[in-house]
Amino acid sequence: MPKSMGPSNAWTGMAAGLAVEELETELLLEAVFQRFGHDFRAYDRQALRERLARVLRLLDVRTLSGLQERVLHDGAEASRLLRAFSPSPAGLFENPGHASRLRTVLAPSLRGWPLPRVWIAECAGVGEAWTLAIVLAEEGVLGRLDIHATLANEELVAEHQDGWLPLAELDAARQRHADSGGTGDLSAWFEIADGKARLQTQLRRRITWSQYSLVTDASFNEFQAIVSCHALSDFGPVLRQRVLRLFYDSLARFGVLCLDRPLAVTDAHAGSYQAVAGERPWYKRVG
Repeated sequence: MPKSMGPSNAWTGMAAGLAVEELETELLLEAVFQRFGHDFRAYDRQALRERLARVLRLLDVRTLSGLQERVLHDGAEASRLLRAFSPSPAGLFENPGHASRLRTVLAPSLRGWPLPRVWIAECAGVGEAWTLAIVLAEEGVLGRLDIHATLANEELVAEHQDGWLPLAELDAARQRHADSGGTGDLSAWFEIADGKARLQTQLRRRITWSQYSLVTDASFNEFQAIVSCHALSDFGPVLRQRVLRLFYDSLARFGVLCLDRPLAVTDAHAGSYQAVAGERPWYKRVG
C-alpha cells in the first residue's frame, strides 16, 4: 500500500500549489494589462485573491488559467472581470454617517472658495455621486461647484452618465437621508418616470463623469476636496504611495481629503495633513 503523505510532503505540495496560483495570477494580470490597458499588477495580493475568487465562482471557472483564456477571447466575460475590480455600486445615502460628515466637514470647507472643485476618485456609481450632490445642494454650495467623478472602467463611466435608479431604491433611501441630517422630501431632487428616478438636470450638470486611472494617469486639475472611499484598501504599498502623492499634487492647500483608511505616519506627505476628528478619515491639507 502507498505510504501516506508526511508533513514535509504536505507542505511541499501546498507550497507548489500556491506557487502555481501566484504564477497564474501574474500571467492573468499581465494579459489584462496588455490586452485591455487596465493595470492591476500593483494591487494588494489579498484583495486580488478575494476578487478573483468571486469571478471564478461567478463564471464557474476552476482555474485562473482557464479564466485568462476566457477573458482574452470573450468580450462579455472580460467585461465581468474588469467590473469586478471596480467599486461595488453604492446605494443612495448608503452610509448616513458619511453623508453627515459631508455636511459638517466638506460643505463648510467649500464655502470659502469662489469656484470649488470636488474629485470623487473611483466613484461607486451614481449612488455616491448623487448623494454628494444632494448634500451640497441642501447645504447651499452646489450652485458654484464642479464635481468630477472618475473611474478606470470606461464602460461604467458611460453607464453612469445617463444613470437611473429604481424608484424602490429612492424610497428606501428616505430614512437614510433623514438620518444624515437631510431636510425636506428627498424625491424633490429627482425626476420620476416609468418606475425609475434620475437626479434633476440642474444637479446632474454639476457632475462630470470621466475615465481616469489612479494607477497610471497624472494629476489633471487642482481640487478643493478629494473623496476616495473605495480605492486605497485594494492597493499594494507601492501603489498606495503613488496615489497619495497624486492626491497631494491635486489638492489645494487647505483643501480636504477623505480616505477609506487612515494615513500612517510613513505615508507620502502625511505630515502635510491635519486630521479632522470623526468616524471616517478626513484630513485638511496644511502644508
